Amino acid sequence: MSQITLYLDEGTQELIERSAKAQGVSKSRWVADLIRKHAGEAWPQDCLDLAGRFPDFPLRDEPAEPSAEDAARLGW
Repeated sequence: MSQITLYLDEGTQELIERSAKAQGVSKSRWVADLIRKHAGEAWPQDCLDLAGRFPDFPLRDEPAEPSAEDAARLGW
């Protein structure tokens, strides 16, 4: 198991201590749980719940509509 060193201001340190104590876990476990929760590779459930909620959202498999002429560009 690896170790890290964190430099925290007093207020943050107290917040960690109170939160870990309230949850009945060590400070290390509390921080590790928080990292796993927020640094995971899975999409949050509230984001997944949005899938299909926008009926007018274009899908990738739909062919692109032909675009009009390109807009005039400003010169250098």
